[in-house]
Amino acid sequence: MALRVPKSTLPQLFKEGYKFQQGVDEAVMRNIEATHELSEVVRTSMGPNGRNKMIINHLEKLFVTNDAATIIRELDVVHPAAKLLVMASQQQESEIGDNTNFVIVLAGALLQKAEHLLRLGLHPSEIVQGFELARDRALAIIEELSVDKIETLSNKENLLKITKAAIASKQYGHEELLSGLVTEAALSIMPKNQRDFNVDNIRVVKVMGSSIYESRVVRGMVFGREPEGTIQNVKKAKVAVFTCPLDITQTETKGTVLIHNAKEMLDFSKDEEKHIEKIFKELSDAGVNVVVTGNGIGELALHYLNRFNIMAIKVLSKFDIRRLCRVVGATALARLGAPMPEEMGYCDIVETVEIGSDRVTVFRQEQSEVSRTATIVIRGATQNHMDDIERAIDDGVNIIKACARDGRLLAGAGAVEMELNKRLQNVAAKTPGLNQHAIKKFAEALEVVPRTLCENAGMDAVAVLSRLYAAHYQEGDKGNSIGVDVENENDGTLDATKAGIYDTVAGKQLALKLASDTAITVLRVDQIIMSKPAGGPKPPKNQGHWDED
Repeated sequence: MALRVPKSTLPQLFKEGYKFQQGVDEAVMRNIEATHELSEVVRTSMGPNGRNKMIINHLEKLFVTNDAATIIRELDVVHPAAKLLVMASQQQESEIGDNTNFVIVLAGALLQKAEHLLRLGLHPSEIVQGFELARDRALAIIEELSVDKIETLSNKENLLKITKAAIASKQYGHEELLSGLVTEAALSIMPKNQRDFNVDNIRVVKVMGSSIYESRVVRGMVFGREPEGTIQNVKKAKVAVFTCPLDITQTETKGTVLIHNAKEMLDFSKDEEKHIEKIFKELSDAGVNVVVTGNGIGELALHYLNRFNIMAIKVLSKFDIRRLCRVVGATALARLGAPMPEEMGYCDIVETVEIGSDRVTVFRQEQSEVSRTATIVIRGATQNHMDDIERAIDDGVNIIKACARDGRLLAGAGAVEMELNKRLQNVAAKTPGLNQHAIKKFAEALEVVPRTLCENAGMDAVAVLSRLYAAHYQEGDKGNSIGVDVENENDGTLDATKAGIYDTVAGKQLALKLASDTAITVLRVDQIIMSKPAGGPKPPKNQGHWDED
C-alpha cells in the first residue's frame, strides 16, 4: 500500500484571501532580498562623498538630501522585513541622532552574509546563535577601542572635535563653518551640569538669500516675521504671552440688538471701543510693553496697542510659544487681560532686524552669560539647500547630547569597523562548532563601512581595503585608528585620530546592537502569513469618472 502524504491544512484555517510564504527559500530569502534592496538605496548616501537622493513624497513635496533618516522617513516602505530596518534606524535617530545610515547598511550586510551561509546548508537557528555571540563580543570590544574621552563640554576645542566629523558626513566642505556655528550656539546655552544639555534650546531659522557664509548665531530667539504694529524696538521689555486672539470675543450664539435711533447706534460701537481700550490700558498700567499672541490681532486692538506703545508680535507655532515662555520666563495666558507680575516675562532687548531683504524679530538676553536659548540663522540660495544644512546642524547638536551622556570617543573613517573585523576573526578562529562560520561572516559584514566610503569617494575599494587590512594586522595597537582617507592622499588611508575624525562610543554601540538585533529578528522568521487587505474593490487607474453612470 502506498504511503499517503497529507497536504498542508493551513489554507483551511483562515479566511479566503490569505497569502502564505514559508520555508527558507520563500520566507527567509525573500526577506533578505527586500532588506538588501533598502540598504542599497541608502548605502550610496553614506559618508562625506555620499550622493543625494531626490525624493517626492506622497504630498508631492520634493526632498534632495543624503540624510538617511529623512530618506527612509519619506519613503513609504511597506515590506514587513524592510520596515524592521526602518524602525531600527528611527530608534537610532531618536536616541542618538547620528549613525542612522550605519544601522541600515550593517543590517543589510549581515543578512547578505547570512544568505551565503543558508545556501551552504546552515540552519537559520545556527546562524542566529553565532550572530548573537558575535554581537555581544563586538559590544565588549568597542569598550576597549576608546581612543579619547571628553571630560567637559564647556571647552570649544572639545566641541569642535566631536561635531566636525558628524557634520562633514552631511555637508562635506562646510564642516569648519557649521561646526563653528554649532559650537558657538552650544557654549552659549551650556548648563552647569552638562548632562542637562537640551537639544531643544538650539533653534534653527532659515532666511532665504545670500550664501551659507552669511549664517550666524543669535543669542536668544529669532522669529521670521516683523511686529504687527508701528513699535519695532523695545529695551528692558516686560512680555505678556497670550494663546487667545487679541480681539473682541465672539459669542458662540448669534444675538440680535434692536437699535431705535442714531444715538444708540453710536453708543453701541463706543462701548465696544471702551471695553477694548480698558483691556489694553490695564496691560499698559501693569508695565507690559511687548505682547506675543498665538492667534490673530484685531484692527481695533492694534490701534490701541500702537496708542499705548506696546509692541505686538504674532507667533503661530504653539511649540515656539512654549519655547519663548521658557526663554523670557512668562506664562502663556488663555484669557485676555492684565497678567499677574509672576505671569509676565522679561527680555533685555526685543528688536526688528533686517537679514537680507527679510525683516525678523529677535528676543535677546544680554545680561546673563549663559542664555536659555540660541538660534542659528541659516542663509542659502534655495529652500532645499537650507533644509539639508539644518539636518547637518541637527546631527552636530545631537552628537553633543550623546557626548554629554558618555564622553568616550572612537576613531572614525571606518577604522573601528576594521579593528572589530580583525578581532572578531580571531574570536571565530578560536570558536568550536558551526558558530565560527556565523561569527566570521559577522566580522566580514563590518567591512561594508570602509568599502562603502571608498566606493562613494570613487576610489579602488579592493586596493584600499588590502592596505587597511595590512595596517590593522601588522602595526598592532598603532594600526587601530587607521581608516579611509576619502581625499585619496597617502594611498587612501589615514590615522583617524590625527585627522580629527571621531565617532562616539554610545552611538556606535547602539547602532551595532540595533543592526544585529534587526538582522537576527529577520532570520528568525520562517513563515509570512498575510491577510487580505480590508476595503472594497480599488477604482480603476487613470479613469477619472469611473463611478458615474
